[in-house]
Amino acid sequence: MSSKANTSPFHVTQPDDVRNVVLVGNAGSGKTSLFEALLRSRVPGYRGEKDTAERLSQLYLASLRNADVVINLLDAPGHPDFVGELRAGLRAADAAIFVVSAADGIDAAAQALWDECAEAGIPRVIALTKLDAAHDDFDGAVEALQEAFGEGVLPTHVPVGRGPAITGTVGVLSHRFRDYSAGGVPLLHEGDESHESLVEAYRGPLLEGLIQEAEDDALMESYLEGADPGRDYLLRDLMKATAGANLYPVVPVVQALGLGAEELLSLMNQGFPTSSLHANPATVRLTGEPEPPAPTDPEGPLIAQVVRTTTDPFAGRLSMVRVFAGTLRSDDTVHVSGHRSFFVGTDDAVRPDHDDEERIGQIQYAAGTELKPKTVAIAGEIVMVPKLTTAETGDTLTSRDDVVVVPNWHTPPALHPVAIRAATRNDEGKLAVALQRLALEDTAVRVTRGVGDQLVLWTTGQAHADLLLNRLGDGYGVNVVPEEVRIGYRETLTGPASALGRHVKQSGGHGQYAVVTLEVEPLPRGAGFVFVDKVVGGAVPRQFIPSVEKGVRAQLERGVDSGHPMVDVQVTLTDGKAHSVDSSDMAFQMAGAAALKEAAQGMIALLEPIDLVTVTVRDDYLGAVMSDLPGRRGQVLGSDTDGRLVTIQALVPQAELARYAIDLRGLTHGTGRFTRAAHGYELLPPGLAMQVG
Repeated sequence: MSSKANTSPFHVTQPDDVRNVVLVGNAGSGKTSLFEALLRSRVPGYRGEKDTAERLSQLYLASLRNADVVINLLDAPGHPDFVGELRAGLRAADAAIFVVSAADGIDAAAQALWDECAEAGIPRVIALTKLDAAHDDFDGAVEALQEAFGEGVLPTHVPVGRGPAITGTVGVLSHRFRDYSAGGVPLLHEGDESHESLVEAYRGPLLEGLIQEAEDDALMESYLEGADPGRDYLLRDLMKATAGANLYPVVPVVQALGLGAEELLSLMNQGFPTSSLHANPATVRLTGEPEPPAPTDPEGPLIAQVVRTTTDPFAGRLSMVRVFAGTLRSDDTVHVSGHRSFFVGTDDAVRPDHDDEERIGQIQYAAGTELKPKTVAIAGEIVMVPKLTTAETGDTLTSRDDVVVVPNWHTPPALHPVAIRAATRNDEGKLAVALQRLALEDTAVRVTRGVGDQLVLWTTGQAHADLLLNRLGDGYGVNVVPEEVRIGYRETLTGPASALGRHVKQSGGHGQYAVVTLEVEPLPRGAGFVFVDKVVGGAVPRQFIPSVEKGVRAQLERGVDSGHPMVDVQVTLTDGKAHSVDSSDMAFQMAGAAALKEAAQGMIALLEPIDLVTVTVRDDYLGAVMSDLPGRRGQVLGSDTDGRLVTIQALVPQAELARYAIDLRGLTHGTGRFTRAAHGYELLPPGLAMQVG
């Protein structure tokens, strides 16, 4: 097996033999179609994958051989519900193909994805798709890109023709013409004078960008002298300039012709940054001491990270692993570190910090979409490792004698609740195991117990919720029934009252006897429960006073009227009676509970839980968000502006936030985000209180 693996066309001997590229783009941009086109151009017999909900929601890996380079293509989901998968792809890749539809323009969703890439600091090449359907010409589309993403947007290829009449492309640096007019494989030949005029407007700005970003004084001299440094020289500078993530080559794409795939593949070989040019993430020792980024050296200490985990009911776990430094070998024992608390400040109850040792099984690599065995994976490679029992998404793999931790990427908070219950008793037994697997596979999932022990899945949005429910049914054979999320209301008193509570049963034998008088009054919000003893003269024996308090506390937990717990109450024991034989602890508990219920009659109001909501939105959508919050009975506390971003703080009832993750996305075209934290309780308006059961 080792000999076979080493003679594979996908075998690499150095990091510069690999290109790790993630495709990024919003829904409808043509991203997945481009991904398929790239594979069909180099993978014999490849017919494509079905666009299932599962396929479109996860980070997908496929690899191809292009001349002397292995290209690992990662297709990242474009839907905002799955931004966690996108961020995993940005961590694993060394460059991104950012897909923009010329026909649709740059909307807010595309801008949000660009911001994600910028925050990750990943180099980008822009694939401008659907040029054949665009209302504007190529020049206009490039101007729009520059307006949105900056002056560093510079075409490396220019289409020949416009709209449906596009016949090929001309390389701005190479002057080569790819002719697609005959169909099939494009013909490549040197461009003529007519092609030269097409690229003239773009060549000067591109060369100036290369000079600046590649910091090449020799190129500057040749440019000023009008000399041609040669195609290979310029392409090397393009690789350096692109790696700085300030120059963004643009490549036209027309899916109907297959135009753009060959241009991009050529750039991947010669113009995309290698893993050695794209800096590895910094690391942290287990002591908390920071370490600088390790070089992409196969001979150095092993540093790798699990970027995705899938689970199969039959095959078990399969981990996608990016090797940043060193060499990962089958049969080696490695250290597995999961230390989220280093980077988020708190430990995760579902995914606690852990340190383990695991033996690496049969490493697998992607050949197209088919997984095949190999014995080693060097720095720069992305591979699949089966049956890692303790390693979770985000965990670090290192040698046992040189342990460091790679930071986790930020996972967006799951803020869309979905309540579920098992459909049958048989499903109950399988549900807990299935949810545990889901939480390990998908770091965006949270599982909590809500009001009345209700099971609540916290998701990132409706698409995420639908995917999880389908996965439970189809993947794990667990049938669940969605429910309305219960709100944790509370009862309280509207004013003072008093009452006598009796628990007397003396029909024969050993009886029960207890009588208590209680005064009750409301306390300020958040004060909780206060019990006061004002009994004089021994009317209630001392040993039974704690019994009265215990009975009152139990009734407060059960609630008095609506079944919701009662809070913010002071209860004062003022008087009572006891029997020398028949009084008992239980009798005084019952009497205390009865007195509380009697005193509270007609004096009960409902409190609703209030969350502190922090919304971050572009100033374009500030008005829409501010108009929406009062409709949710929200109280705006204030706002703060940082550039084009506005942060709004408001107090909003929890009952009004059940769909806010979905509604905010609609209000802001997918760009808004928010957090929520429990704040306290406030009186529920009487009209709404009538609707609460």
